[in-house]
Amino acid sequence: MNAEMNITYITFGGHVEVEKYRYIYFVIMFMVYGLIICSNSTIVWVIIVQKSLHEPMYIFIAALLVNSVVLSTVIYPKLLIDFLSEKQIILYHACLFQVFMFYVLSSSEFLLLSAMAYDRYVSICKPLQYPTIMRRTRVSIFLIMSWFLPAIQIVVPVLRNSITPLCNFTLKGIFCNNSVNHLYCVTSKELSIYGMVVLFNGALFPMLFILFTYIKIIIVACQSCGNVRKKAAQTCLPHVLVLINYSCLVTYDMVIVRLESEFPKTARFIMTLQFITYNPLCNPIIYGLKMKEISKNLKRLFS
Repeated sequence: MNAEMNITYITFGGHVEVEKYRYIYFVIMFMVYGLIICSNSTIVWVIIVQKSLHEPMYIFIAALLVNSVVLSTVIYPKLLIDFLSEKQIILYHACLFQVFMFYVLSSSEFLLLSAMAYDRYVSICKPLQYPTIMRRTRVSIFLIMSWFLPAIQIVVPVLRNSITPLCNFTLKGIFCNNSVNHLYCVTSKELSIYGMVVLFNGALFPMLFILFTYIKIIIVACQSCGNVRKKAAQTCLPHVLVLINYSCLVTYDMVIVRLESEFPKTARFIMTLQFITYNPLCNPIIYGLKMKEISKNLKRLFS
C-alpha cells in the first residue's frame, strides 16, 4: 500500500519463474490471444455478413463468441504486461473491476448457452410455433438479460468488498478472481451466502435448465423420424460440447479457490493458463467444424 497517495496495490504471487521465462511466456500467450481474437472474430464476421445465418441460433453463437473475446481481453492484456514487468501488481480497485467483469462474462456464458438450448428445444419440439416464439424481440431480450442479470447480481459483493479492510496484499493467482476473498481481514457470512445464491442463479440453475431441455429434445428425437434425430445431433452436439468444456473450467475455478493453500504453485499456474486458453479457443473450433452452415461458409471464405 502506498500510504502517501492512499493507493492500494495487489501483488500477483502465482507466477512461476517469470524472471527466467518472461519472454517465452509473453510470446506464447500473445500468440494465443491473437488466435483467440482472429478465430472468434472470423466466425462472428461470417454470421454477420451471411444473411442465411441471421437466425436466432447463429445470433446466440455470435454473442457467445463475442463474450469469449471480451472475457479474454479482461485477462490477457494485463497478463502480457505482467510477464514483461519487474513487479506483477495491480491497483486494488482495478482488481475488483477485473473480478466483476470476469464473473459477469462467465455467468453470461451459461445464460447464453441456456438461451441456445431453449432455441433448439423450440426448433425441434415445437417446429410449427418456432417463428412465433423466437421473434427478434424475444431474442434481443435474451441477449440483454444474459449480460444484465449477472451484472446486477455481481456488482453487489464487488461494491461491498471495495470498502472492506485488507490484511493481505498478495494473491496466489495470476489474475483477480474469487481468491480476493483471502485478502480481507474478516470474511462476511452474509456475502458468502449471497455468493452461493449468485452461483446458483448464474451457473447451477442454467445448467439444470440446459440438461432438462436437452433431455426433452432427446426424448422427442427418439420418438421422431431420422431427419429430426439428425437435426438434433447436428445442432445440439456443439452446444453440449461447449457446455461440458466450460462447466469443467468453472468447476476448476471454484475448486482452486477452496484449495488455494494446498495446491502446488506450478500446477496451479499451468492449470490457470489452460483455464483461460481452452474455452475461447475451443468454441470457434467446435462451432466452425460442427455447425454445417458455418463450416460451409468458412470453406467458401478461405477458398
